[in-house]
Amino acid sequence: MPKRFLVKSYGCQMNVYDSARMGDLLRSRGHVETSDSAAADVVILNTCHIREKATEKIFSELGRLRETKSKRTAEGRKTQIVVAGCVAQAEGAEIIARQSAVDIVVGPHAYHHLPALLEGDGSSQAIELDLSAAEKFSALPLPARADIRARGVCAFVTVQEGCDKFCTFCVVPYTRGAEISRPPHAILAEIETLAAAGVREVTLIGQNVNAYHGEGPDGRAWSLARLLSAAANLKGVKRLRYTTSHPLDMEDDLIEAHRDIPTLMPYLHLPVQSGSDRVLAAMNRRHDGRTYLRLIERVRKARPDIALSSDFIVGFPGEEREDFEATLDLVREVGFASSFSFKYSARPGTPSAQSKDQIAEEVKAQRLFALQDLLEEQRQAFNVSTVGRTVDVLFEKPGRHQGQIAGKSPYMQAVHLERRQAAIGEVRRVEITSAGSNSLEGRLVEGKAAA
Repeated sequence: MPKRFLVKSYGCQMNVYDSARMGDLLRSRGHVETSDSAAADVVILNTCHIREKATEKIFSELGRLRETKSKRTAEGRKTQIVVAGCVAQAEGAEIIARQSAVDIVVGPHAYHHLPALLEGDGSSQAIELDLSAAEKFSALPLPARADIRARGVCAFVTVQEGCDKFCTFCVVPYTRGAEISRPPHAILAEIETLAAAGVREVTLIGQNVNAYHGEGPDGRAWSLARLLSAAANLKGVKRLRYTTSHPLDMEDDLIEAHRDIPTLMPYLHLPVQSGSDRVLAAMNRRHDGRTYLRLIERVRKARPDIALSSDFIVGFPGEEREDFEATLDLVREVGFASSFSFKYSARPGTPSAQSKDQIAEEVKAQRLFALQDLLEEQRQAFNVSTVGRTVDVLFEKPGRHQGQIAGKSPYMQAVHLERRQAAIGEVRRVEITSAGSNSLEGRLVEGKAAA
């Protein structure tokens, strides 16, 4: 009898991708997905370790799952609980020690072993961690057409994992390991499979995606720009994006790709983290504020209409008021279409967690509020600036309200129309007529369907 499984994903886009691939893997073995944890024979928590709250959320969820497992056991039904992802990699032994209901702990490079682990006799808890990402990708089956169609017209494709930068606040080098890039032929084959099943927008993802250096057929490394160019030529691919990038790896050919590849959307997420050179040095970012600003100038020269997004950390150890003001100054100078900002969260094992200059929580909260207020002001201004413009919109799903259809602009903005005007999977020309707090309204420009 097939097992019913549930995968719950936490954190970044890569976890979303990994969760989908775990589902593909289990379905290829005849298992059936469910959305009800009480009905699931296997529950997989695919975890994120970037911030402390994310980790604690997992242990809270495990407490609830333990109760569900006990009830099912009393009914004579077996339940297997799996903790996967970065928390599993970083805290595997602690998970086993803290929560006896967990059956399997599997790291982000080892989840292709899930079928074998689930078939074990269950006599003891299993931990599977330190395996190669390259081995994982070569072992995964391509997703089935029906599964791709069920997920919609947009998809993530992991092209690179791990990071060699060792920012002092970040656990990624310890949980995802050193940088490794998938070979381009495997990535392009996956994209072709997605596009043939109806996917129209593909986002290439990696912890440090613009460090991509996959080995081509001739033994030479491909850059991300070359990979994007090849993907743009695949039938059915109407839009390309990539995330998340590091400023040090924004090479000339990638900047030029924003100018030369029409399929590459005019949107760039380029984390800076701080505007203070002193804080950036303490973070081991290996660039300063002026370098970042010059890079933004070059990107905008190549693609003047590009929308910019970034990540910011406030309250990094030792951050003084003038350091925070430097961040605000950088934000004002750049002008972001959207951004993500967080209070510094000390992660065990990272250098900055050992700092004696930790910032008080109330100070971090005040600074975060001030930064987010400025970033939101810029986001709203950018949205308002699109009113009256005509843009291509990829329609992805029904809208929240009856009769609506929802899509995205090239700049990652949510756009709504009356459903009768367009179909899911179409890219249509839309005149933006108004901007709300979180989405845009528009009207179809008849006779001007996008290519």
